[in-house]
Amino acid sequence: MSLKSYVLIALLLSVALFSLQVFATFVPQQGDHFSYYEVIDVGSGTGDYSGYTDHTTVNGTENINEVAVDGTVSANYSYSWSFSDNSGYADSGSSSGNFTFSSVSFLYINGTDDQTGYVNPSVWFCMDNSTPEDGIFYLLNTAMTVKSKNYSYYLPSEDRYVYAIFAQGKSNYQRNDDYGQFSATYTWNTYFDPSSGYIIGYDYTEQDTNPSAEFTYTEKLYIDSASYTLTTAPATNINENLEQIVLFAVIAIIAIVIVLVLIILYLVLRRRRLPRHPSQQPVYTPPSEPPPPPSPSDIDLTPKQPPVQQIVIKEVVKVKCRYCGGLIDSTAETCPFCGAPRS
Repeated sequence: MSLKSYVLIALLLSVALFSLQVFATFVPQQGDHFSYYEVIDVGSGTGDYSGYTDHTTVNGTENINEVAVDGTVSANYSYSWSFSDNSGYADSGSSSGNFTFSSVSFLYINGTDDQTGYVNPSVWFCMDNSTPEDGIFYLLNTAMTVKSKNYSYYLPSEDRYVYAIFAQGKSNYQRNDDYGQFSATYTWNTYFDPSSGYIIGYDYTEQDTNPSAEFTYTEKLYIDSASYTLTTAPATNINENLEQIVLFAVIAIIAIVIVLVLIILYLVLRRRRLPRHPSQQPVYTPPSEPPPPPSPSDIDLTPKQPPVQQIVIKEVVKVKCRYCGGLIDSTAETCPFCGAPRS
């Protein structure tokens, strides 16, 4: 077995062992914290927003200050932002404050970390890490579905892949703010640390439309530093690769089955078209019998050649005439010489 095969087997085993680990349900601890970097872009506009772009960067932190016996978590946040658009306008600012949330329900209790426009929202930066695959939980007001418990996520701030819980949410809402009134639809991909349940990063894509314009709004966030330790993962997602391999194998098997069925059908149909006796097969012909004899009425006695002339040679005996001595025929009555009778 080659070295490459051993490495692949070891990698698969490590992934399997990691996926079998049972992490304790999320329980925030005093001193938990993380900092993050976020980029927000608006562009790809049409109509009133044709050619318009803007760009915002955010640097922020979240800190856990205290955890009560009933699970109420006291925390504080702070962030600063910088904005610019294609017209040359620029602005910046910052915000900070305190808030509480429940580590049981994950709902904000008293205040938020500057989240506006939501009704009874859940926190966005942590989740119940015991939620199974295909399980559902909420971030802000979005229902999220766990897609993978051992996803390999690339963390730009550390230039490495780390294991993550990958969850996705899709929804829509009516935007009514400085951008105007729009119907918005979005997809939110989020990544959480499997061992602690805290955020690692997310990608958010939103499409806004109204009768006179449309534009795309995106957010990309990832942590810069954190109190929780992340586990290095392979550079590719084993689950996705395995799914692709299985899919390829299934497609290959289906293709082989289809080919075999077509071959069988061809042979069956071809066999049905064959004649019972091949056209080139010799046909037996019994020996011919002699023709029957002709009837008497059919006999033709007419000679096919002219008759042969027959020459009859008669021998005539000569005798002497007793009167004159001349030779005369024995059959003559008188001598042709003297006229005397022969006898």
